[in-house]
Amino acid sequence: MDITSKSTPRWDHLCAHPAHRLQFREAYTDKGTSANPLYDLYLHYHDTEWGVPEHDDRALFELLTLEGAQAGLSWITVLRKRESYREAFAGFDPEQVARFTEADQAALMLNPGIVRNRLKIASTIDNARAFLAIQAEFGSFDTWLWRFVDGQPIHNQLRSLADAQASTPLSDQLSKELKKRGFRFVGTTICYAFMQAVGMVNDHLTDCFRHREVAALSSRPL
Repeated sequence: MDITSKSTPRWDHLCAHPAHRLQFREAYTDKGTSANPLYDLYLHYHDTEWGVPEHDDRALFELLTLEGAQAGLSWITVLRKRESYREAFAGFDPEQVARFTEADQAALMLNPGIVRNRLKIASTIDNARAFLAIQAEFGSFDTWLWRFVDGQPIHNQLRSLADAQASTPLSDQLSKELKKRGFRFVGTTICYAFMQAVGMVNDHLTDCFRHREVAALSSRPL
């Protein structure tokens, strides 16, 4: 997830150990005098959310939606619009989003606070309906989702950014199953980013302070 270039790998700035944090803050300082607030937003996301095991269905729907919205864009573009997304999509309540009409979609296309892509907006509504179907079948989306990792996070041991992957056979499987159930904007790269975000995999570098903290978090068994 990159804040500088679309060509940089998505995970390029997510493992910010102290030395990197200093370098990044210097890099995103306006003429060397004031910190870039977007970088602060990004750093806060890394330091408090990314990789933390998430089991709340509404939060899972939010992150799946935001990862899909990010496709073709930088993650910071979506992250800075997060509050607008929450307002536009009923706090990411899938039951409410599933009832959105064509008129609602037209209104969303006029909302400058979100990514105004017709296909992405429509997919969010379709995904909400598919999300509800999984809840009805399994009791919760969380129950269904975390079975892909047997209910426990995978703690990878990445020593450098060169070790990171954009997708894995597991994200391939998740993508395939989501598509089969009617989800859209859930390609394998998006699915792996989602798995990282919700803590199904811990991809903080081993020398990032968050790797140990995230690994220490308990996750409930299914």
